Amino acid sequence: MTTTLSERVSQSAFDGSMLRVVLLMDLHEGAQQRFFEAYEQMRHDIASEPGHISDQLCQSFENPSQWLITSEWESAPQYLAWVNSEHHAEQVRPLGACARAMRPLKYTVLRETGRGYQEARRPGGARLQESPRLGAGIVRHALTFTVKPGSEEKVAQILSSYASPAADVDGHTRLCRTSLFMHGNRVVRTVEVRGDLMSALRHVSEQPEVRAVEEAINPYLEQDRDLGDAESARMFFMKAALPAVHHVAAREAGAEDRSDVRRHALFYPAKPGCGPALARFLARQDEDAAHRPDAPTVSSSIFQRDDIVVRLIDVRGPQGSGLETAFGVRGPRKAAVLARLMTAGDHDSSSALRHTMSLITDRRAPAEH
Repeated sequence: MTTTLSERVSQSAFDGSMLRVVLLMDLHEGAQQRFFEAYEQMRHDIASEPGHISDQLCQSFENPSQWLITSEWESAPQYLAWVNSEHHAEQVRPLGACARAMRPLKYTVLRETGRGYQEARRPGGARLQESPRLGAGIVRHALTFTVKPGSEEKVAQILSSYASPAADVDGHTRLCRTSLFMHGNRVVRTVEVRGDLMSALRHVSEQPEVRAVEEAINPYLEQDRDLGDAESARMFFMKAALPAVHHVAAREAGAEDRSDVRRHALFYPAKPGCGPALARFLARQDEDAAHRPDAPTVSSSIFQRDDIVVRLIDVRGPQGSGLETAFGVRGPRKAAVLARLMTAGDHDSSSALRHTMSLITDRRAPAEH
C-alpha cells in the first residue's frame, strides 16, 4: 500500500483550508458588562483583518459565567498573522482581564453540511480541508525569547541543570518531550504533549523546579517580565509563543524513538514580512524529503511567528551524518528562492549547518507502565 502525503503530514497551516477558532472563557464574577464592551471593541477591530470571515458570541445556558467566542478565517496563515501581531496582544488584553481562564482551540474546516451551508456563499479565498490527517495524538508547541548578549553561557547552564517536572499532568494529558536550543542569544524551547497543550503548559509552570529556573533567568532576559504579576507573565508568554505550522513524518510511526535518531534545530532569519513564505518553502522541502527513500530525515516540524522560523528535524544515522542532505535545499532554483526569503548573508544553501542551533537539553518522559 502506497502511503499518501496526507498520511505523513499530520499538521499544516499551508493547505489553504478555512480555519475555525474557538475561544472558551470563564468570566470573573461581575465582569460581564466589561466583557461585553471589550468584545464589541474587538469585533469591530478584527472585522478589518485580512482573511477574517465572521464571529459568534455564545453564552452557556447551563453556567452563565462561561462564554464561547468563535471566529472563521479564510486560512490559517491569515489568522496567525493577526494573532501573532503586537496589536492583537493589545486587543485581547481587556478580554483577558475579564476572565479566570481562556482556552483557544483551532480547527481547519473539513466538511460543511446542512441546508444553511448549501445556501451560503463561501468567500472566494476560502476552501475546505481536502482530507483528514492522521496523527499520533501529539501536540507540538514552542516558545522563543532573547537574552542579553554576553549572558548566553550562564543562561545555558541554568536551563540545562534543573530537574525535569512530572510527566503525567492528569489522566488525559502527558508531557512527552522537551527540547531546548540556543542560537546566539536566542532561546527556543519546544514541547511535545499528548492530550491538552494548555493543561500541560499550566502544569509545567506550576512546578517548583521550573518556577525557580524561570526566576533565575529573569535578570538576563531582554524583555522584562514579572512572573508574580499574572498579566505581565501572560503577555510575555503570549509574545514568546512560536506556533507549530507544519509537521511531516517521513518514516514509520515511533521512528523518532530509535537510538540512532538525533534531534536538531535550525534558525532561519527571514527578511521583513517573509516569515510565512519562508516557513511554507521549508515545509515543501520536508514534504519532498518524506518521499525520498534515501533521505535521512525521520520527521520535521516547522515553527513560525512573524519573521522567526525554526525547523526541528529528527535525523537517522550516526552523530553528524546526513545533516547537509536533511537541512539543505536541492538545486540552484530552490537555493535562489531561499536567498530571496532570508536576510543577506544567511541564505547560502551550501552552508546550511550555519543555521544549526546548539542543543542545550533534550528530555523525554519515562516510558509509560
